[in-house]
Order: sequence, then C-alpha cells, then structure tokens
Amino acid sequence: MLTFTYSSQIDAPIETVWQFHERADILQILTPPWQPVEVVRREGGLDVGAMTEFKIYLGPFPVTWLARHTECDRPYLFTDEQLDGPMDYWQHRHQFSEDNGQTRLTDSITYEIPLSPLSEPLLGWFVGDRLRDMFRYRHEVTKRECERQANSN
Repeated sequence: MLTFTYSSQIDAPIETVWQFHERADILQILTPPWQPVEVVRREGGLDVGAMTEFKIYLGPFPVTWLARHTECDRPYLFTDEQLDGPMDYWQHRHQFSEDNGQTRLTDSITYEIPLSPLSEPLLGWFVGDRLRDMFRYRHEVTKRECERQANSN
C-alpha cells in the first residue's frame, strides 16, 4: 500500500471549511483544469453511505469511479472509499481541525495501484506526483474560497 498526505492552514473557521465541502458542485470546483471530471451522480452529501459516481479521463480513455462515504464526524472528518475505479484500493480521509480560529485541512490517502507491488517502482512516483499537483490545486482553491467567505461575514 502507498500513502499520500497533503495539509494546509486556512484562515477561516472550521464550519466554513466544512460547509464548503458540502457543496453539491464541490467536485467540479476542486477539479484541476488539466484533469477533467464528469460527475454522473452524487447522493447523500458527506454522510455515511453517500455515493458519488464520476468519470475521470486517463488520456483519451474515460474511467468510471464509484466512491462511498464510510465515515463522517461533522465538522471534523469524512472518509470515502473507491468501490469501482482505476485503483486496486483507495481510501481518502478528509480531516478538519480547529487551530486558533483557523482550520487545518489534511487529506490522507491510502491506495494500491494495479499490479502492485510490481508496478510501484514504475508507477508509484508518477501517481504520487499527480496527487501532489491535484491536492496543491484543491487546497489553493479551498483556501481562497473559504477565506473569501470568512472575510465577507
């Protein structure tokens, strides 16, 4: 299994950051322009049992990704797991912690790429780099939008 973690500090209350993640269009907002995503369906918000089905594109090839939320503790964390998709295993934990009126947002992913462990030396670094680029973008957007919301109140 491989792991990836990305964390950032956001100058906004935890409730603001949580509510931002509850938006129905959150996947579209947080998807980098270089990684198109088509949301097929989203049911149940962030609650346990919520389902999201979307298509990602690996080059010109569409790949269906189906995820179910397996854990939710408002406003501190939610976890989703891939049921169907490109990875052999994927668990993504979104954690929110209060820090003097600000919020620490941490995304932690445990995953297994196809044909592991044989494929890890060839693809592990590539997937890690793509995740780093994607989550840098996601956290920048989250920080900008949540801080804008907090400052407008």
